[in-house]
Amino acid sequence: MAHLCGLCLALRGEHGQFARVATNYDGLVISVLVEAQAGRSDGWRRTAGPCPLRGMRTASVAQGEGARLAATVSLVLASAKVRDHVADGDGALARRPVAAAARRVAGRWDRAGARSGAEIGFDTAVLLDAVGRQQEIEELAGAGTSLLTVTEPTETATAAAFGHTAVLAGKPGNRAPLEEAGRLFGRLAHLLDAVEDLVEDAETGAWNPITATGADLAEVRRLCDDAAHGVRLALDDVEFACKRSGGLAHVLLAHELPRAVDRAFGTTSCTHTGDIGDTGQAADAPESSQGAPPPQSPWFTPQGPDAPGGPGGTPPEPPDRGRRRGLIAGCAVWAGLFCTCQVCCRDPYHDPWSGEPREGWCQKCSDCADCCDCCGNCCDGCDCCSNCCDGCDCGCDCGC
Repeated sequence: MAHLCGLCLALRGEHGQFARVATNYDGLVISVLVEAQAGRSDGWRRTAGPCPLRGMRTASVAQGEGARLAATVSLVLASAKVRDHVADGDGALARRPVAAAARRVAGRWDRAGARSGAEIGFDTAVLLDAVGRQQEIEELAGAGTSLLTVTEPTETATAAAFGHTAVLAGKPGNRAPLEEAGRLFGRLAHLLDAVEDLVEDAETGAWNPITATGADLAEVRRLCDDAAHGVRLALDDVEFACKRSGGLAHVLLAHELPRAVDRAFGTTSCTHTGDIGDTGQAADAPESSQGAPPPQSPWFTPQGPDAPGGPGGTPPEPPDRGRRRGLIAGCAVWAGLFCTCQVCCRDPYHDPWSGEPREGWCQKCSDCADCCDCCGNCCDGCDCCSNCCDGCDCGCDCGC
């Protein structure tokens, strides 16, 4: 919560109240990485006043260059998301006056992000160039196009953001491994978003990289597993200030990413190891019959004549999804979820924008007691990471 609130307050402080709607979870990783490398000190935290989203309680929140970089990246990417919604004509944005107003907001956010980025030495032109190339690649992509070609702009943008955290933290030796981690993080985020939206995009006719390229879902899963595993390997080469400082970054990137893959594909596996079998599936995924394709996500039907599926069976129903909303309506619902603590205590709650079911933040702490702040500090003897299994070794020494 310290980094979430710090990101939100950095957006408000530098770009005004309305900019707080650009707060997003991906931006948290940027703030976490800067603090983890620099080491927590009084200069990286401050006490924020009461806020309705925290039940009118004060809190220690992140501040400084890490929060500012997270705010800059979030603002620029939010402007790109607004343009994407305008281009798709989503909801009220199908109306020309509303679309014109949204474009003006996106333009202001681009300029504001460029100013704040320049103050901390980060060139947002890398992000804007990636957004522009993404649109061009999507227009040209077709059957047979590599998924890695489609994800390249996202990879480039996240690599630049991750790498700059090393510069801000004064750890230039970390830049190369963090750029690699960022590149794979961007690839994974792009692919998982495509997997989760596959059914809905097919129904609405929206562009989806998996459908557009005709990619096999087994290959998509392999790319996701490889990316999650690669992020963990890259983190092994990153020098954090201390074990305590790097604990939260390790949990978010080494532990949670494999779980995100399992959730997207509807599988359960020992997600710490990242061990992938010959079929590209998680090691403990249910075995398929000899010669049959590996198991796929249970809530969408792959496209094309070679799409795998059970013989004579019908695909299971998709997960219960809530209502999809536009940017402003989603932000209003997001505020309500925070005020009522549903994002922490409800499992699952529905994402305010996409309607996807999400795990409540406190659910991973159900067996944690007070051992180590839900593995946020990764301590020896801790057995509180959710879904841990016997014999699992993620390569860390957190005891999970």
